[in-house]
Amino acid sequence: MTELSLHILDIVNNSTKAGATLVQVDIDESVIRNELKITITDNGCGMDEDFLSKVTDPFKTTRTTRKVGMGLSLFKNAAELTGGSFGITSELGKGTQVTATFVHDSIDRQPLGDMASTMVTLIGGSESTDFVYRHNFDGKEFEFSTVEVKKILDGVSVVSPEILSWINGYISEGLGELYE
Repeated sequence: MTELSLHILDIVNNSTKAGATLVQVDIDESVIRNELKITITDNGCGMDEDFLSKVTDPFKTTRTTRKVGMGLSLFKNAAELTGGSFGITSELGKGTQVTATFVHDSIDRQPLGDMASTMVTLIGGSESTDFVYRHNFDGKEFEFSTVEVKKILDGVSVVSPEILSWINGYISEGLGELYE
């Protein structure tokens, strides 16, 4: 994967397949601290300790369509390649949290990528899941929540093309202001 947003897309797709009704994507980015931290938290089915201990092995997967699952191992490798770290915690029946920390100015750090399109793709692919996206950049914050949008829409589908287009624009604008 060439962008961190694609890793996020892959991992959050795993969350929705694991039955998550709420997925939070938190990005804490700091040039001052020279760190980019991505945390993905879900309330899906979780993993038992045995599976959790092997989950970054590309040959350990719950998929039945193929015998490899590269997502977490690639994300872990991407973080560690920059001198960063990777961690995963999970509790069966409660959910999972994946955290990857990157050295911000590392020449080996992949660009973050298009988070607005990533979030729109996730929202459009799983209407029954709520998503919260928080992005902090050196103390400035942006937050988007489908929970709030669904309240405002009052029954209008969040996955309608017009709403997804608005969400893309809203997130893009919010991130633009964050980086000013």
